[in-house]
Amino acid sequence: MPDREPPLSLALYHLLKWSVVAPLFRGYFQGQIVGIENVPRTGPLVVVSNHASNFDPPLLSNCLQRPVAFMAKAELFKIPVFASAIRLYGAYAVERQRADRGAIKAALNMGQQGWAIGIFLEGTRTADARVHRPKRGAALLAAKLQAPLLPVSLWGTEKIEQGRLPQSTPITVRIGEPVAPPASTQRQVLEQVTQDCADRINTLHALGR
Repeated sequence: MPDREPPLSLALYHLLKWSVVAPLFRGYFQGQIVGIENVPRTGPLVVVSNHASNFDPPLLSNCLQRPVAFMAKAELFKIPVFASAIRLYGAYAVERQRADRGAIKAALNMGQQGWAIGIFLEGTRTADARVHRPKRGAALLAAKLQAPLLPVSLWGTEKIEQGRLPQSTPITVRIGEPVAPPASTQRQVLEQVTQDCADRINTLHALGR
């Protein structure tokens, strides 16, 4: 199993990060990162976080200092040039009508290539940016890959889209310590690890700015 994402994807990540995302994060959003030392730099990784904005995926990937692969709707991959670009950046297609099974299979494939996989623990955005009803998919993926889970809190992103244009609002990304992968895929084990990750994310989020 490779311990890093493909070199071309890594190069594209750094190009977009330093030319676009990082300047926006540090400047426009007054962003700060806490806990960067907790990020494993190589090997498959399952990144779990809260979710409150469409800006979360690029901001999260920017702050971990390594590319993070996220699922994207299959329709985006029907645009030839655009499809090639987002594949290099780590996006993988998921059919809406079979999202659960398709997402796990596609994410497993990315993890086996050495990628960090980004999963929003609740599966959708929440108005208060907290995790209320976490899903077991991330824990299942971590169990199958035997990859650690990395809890991350995105604080302040729920305010970005409150106007017609992205708001210049302070953002803090807090990265917790890695959580060992579940020892099995039994439902009870997955639920326990999932709730542990949710509690860690919410605790980080409660620290505020």
